Amino acid sequence: MKRKDFLYYSALGMGSLLLPNSSLFARPIDPLEALNERIDVATKKELADVALNAAKAKGATYADVRIGRYLNQYVFTREKRVQGISNTESYGVGIRVIADGCWGFAASHRVTKDDIAQTAALAVAVAKANAKLQTEPVKLAPQEGYGEVSWKAPIAVNTFEVPIKDKVDLLMQVNDTAMQNGANFVNSMIAAVNEQKYFASTEGSYIDQDIHRIYPNFNVTRVDRQSGKFQTRNALSSPMGMGYEYLQPRPEDKVAGLVTRYKGRYDMLGDVREAAQNVAEKIKAKSVEPGKYDVVLDPSHLWLTIHESVGHPTELDRVLGYEANYAGTSFLTLDKWKSGNFNFGNEKVNIVADKTQVGSLGAVGYDDEGVKCKQWDLIKNGILVNYQAIRDQVHILGGTESNGCCYSQGWDDVQFQRMPNVSLMPGKEKLSVDDMIKDVERGIYIVGNGSFSIDQQRYNFQFGGQLFYEIKDGKVVGMLNDVAYQSNTQEFWNSCAAICDESDYRLGGSFNDGKGQPSQSSAVSHGSATTRFTGVNVINTARNI
Repeated sequence: MKRKDFLYYSALGMGSLLLPNSSLFARPIDPLEALNERIDVATKKELADVALNAAKAKGATYADVRIGRYLNQYVFTREKRVQGISNTESYGVGIRVIADGCWGFAASHRVTKDDIAQTAALAVAVAKANAKLQTEPVKLAPQEGYGEVSWKAPIAVNTFEVPIKDKVDLLMQVNDTAMQNGANFVNSMIAAVNEQKYFASTEGSYIDQDIHRIYPNFNVTRVDRQSGKFQTRNALSSPMGMGYEYLQPRPEDKVAGLVTRYKGRYDMLGDVREAAQNVAEKIKAKSVEPGKYDVVLDPSHLWLTIHESVGHPTELDRVLGYEANYAGTSFLTLDKWKSGNFNFGNEKVNIVADKTQVGSLGAVGYDDEGVKCKQWDLIKNGILVNYQAIRDQVHILGGTESNGCCYSQGWDDVQFQRMPNVSLMPGKEKLSVDDMIKDVERGIYIVGNGSFSIDQQRYNFQFGGQLFYEIKDGKVVGMLNDVAYQSNTQEFWNSCAAICDESDYRLGGSFNDGKGQPSQSSAVSHGSATTRFTGVNVINTARNI
């Protein structure tokens, strides 16, 4: 089959359910179906009112309904061929109620008035059955109704409107560039998600939202045939809450340095060209000597350390022991927060939760409980000051307002507490990466995220990376291999010595963060500027096998 024929037929039918925000009811679609006109907002309101009225008629004291259309597109390539193209659509309704003081939930892929009324009645029946086992009623934080409102991600180019051929052509250019620069193997991909969500509640909110995310990635491998050694490097891209403009870089988006960095938009061709050169250097790089080092962590690396050591342990359901799937519970127990002076890190460490940051994966106007999103402090001057909490949790903290961080991966999954964007605030004094490195006598500059391990209370951990550069007497002297650092969360964040200013602040993030049982996936960003930590224990991973 000719390449152009393969692209055509693949685009018309190849789908899969192995995608974020996928559903049991997701179906493969022609990519042009993604451009179909949306359901009229007035029609969605009419359908939502059927659900709310039916729930109240059956005895619900509260109800919310989510009508969702979820689009996913993946394009995969390897070297000179297309590996797969997937387009799926999932559409349906989820209804959550409180009856007899207990939660109930039901969902249906049939979005007619009769089916919605039946689904609402089922949700109430589930709640009443659950209430027989519940010891105390659900306590919801008060929430005003917003009336009819909407929020749209401020994208410039809808990724789903870009022809698949254009995406394949870009990925083929990426692969060709890697091979021309010495790579032996390369694979690349572009993933896109569009969540079209409508929320309504008995409190008077009717909220229509349009959310977009994109994730370009590649992996480059080079083999030294003589020695048999090989090295790899992934893209230094970040998944973003943006449209296809993310892959249309401007000159001002490129930040020169030891490793080229990108702010705002991403040059995939430039990154893969540099990646092919990096893997050649990695093959020749010496193995690290274990010991204590200052580590200088690029945002492309630090985001994952923030995610694991700060994001997960400040989720209130983990703190309370209600949730332990995927990431365990948390050492940040309530007594530490109640003390008012628990030393999470030193005074340089200020970490905020934020569901509003433009371009981030977690950016939305309202969460899946109809709460308007905001920013709030988690760690203030090194002190634990708050957690991530939703409407039925905040009373435990003595609060009266949800943090607006409730999310469901699809219409057929119940919403629950999910991580918002959690970010380290940049330093207030002007400080560049070069300035920071000048102050390091013995250190390692780490770029990109790699393997990691952290215990079930999010305390003791180990992190690797993509690229490691040795620093001696204020200068980078060469590349290293086999590097990982170990610490515990308190010790690590108390060793924070310097943070670059906001000119270096960048976002990293996870396109697929798992939680819950049955599991759900969400997308979340973590921002930081380059940061230095002193006296961190570095191990040689090759010698510890």
